[in-house]
Amino acid sequence: MPLQNGDFVLVDYVARVKETNEIIDLTMESIAKKEKVIKKNGVYEPILVVLGEGWLFKPVEEELLNLEVGQSKIIEIPPLKGFGERDPKKIKIIPARELSKRGITPRVGERVELNNDVGIIRGVSGGRVTVDFNHPLAGKTLIYEITVVKKIENILDKVREIVKRHIRTVDKNLVKIEHIGETIKIELPESVRVIDGIEYMKRGVVKDVFKTISDVNSVIFVETYNKS
Repeated sequence: MPLQNGDFVLVDYVARVKETNEIIDLTMESIAKKEKVIKKNGVYEPILVVLGEGWLFKPVEEELLNLEVGQSKIIEIPPLKGFGERDPKKIKIIPARELSKRGITPRVGERVELNNDVGIIRGVSGGRVTVDFNHPLAGKTLIYEITVVKKIENILDKVREIVKRHIRTVDKNLVKIEHIGETIKIELPESVRVIDGIEYMKRGVVKDVFKTISDVNSVIFVETYNKS
């Protein structure tokens, strides 16, 4: 049976630039090692997608609705459906002294933020700096190889995957979850209770639980400490 909006699914994928075969994102460690793009402290495993919530690149998510669990698909996304065509008007010439005033030493290839726009320095010459404010993937065709690994039905597993979505370094098997009436209780392992941004991550968990699981009206985070 094809997937539908509201379904919780785990997916694996590799995203590449068609023109260069460059990998821009992936979830599989074996491919990351093979292609030598593995990141230190990177987390490689299937990711949670709740269809219809916009958690995955929209053109890819739309194609998932035509798949079933266990199926794979290669999806080609042209620039107009991806990040648009390159716009010459977004390439600006900026005086080097203007960047210096902002504490920026211009170097080719570096990213800079000016007036809430992020660009890449393409050239430095004669006191002038060329900055490209096009999206780095503008004008490129993208290829996604995606597999629907699993559909999640159990409410405890749904919450567990939502926790993993926001706290990427947590071992989800160590997360204790209870479902009592309309309440979800979550106890995180001690290893992640003091990581930077944990309160923000917990708020993200609560927001997603309320948004995607209709019969939950309260979420409680429990912390238990045992005397040594």
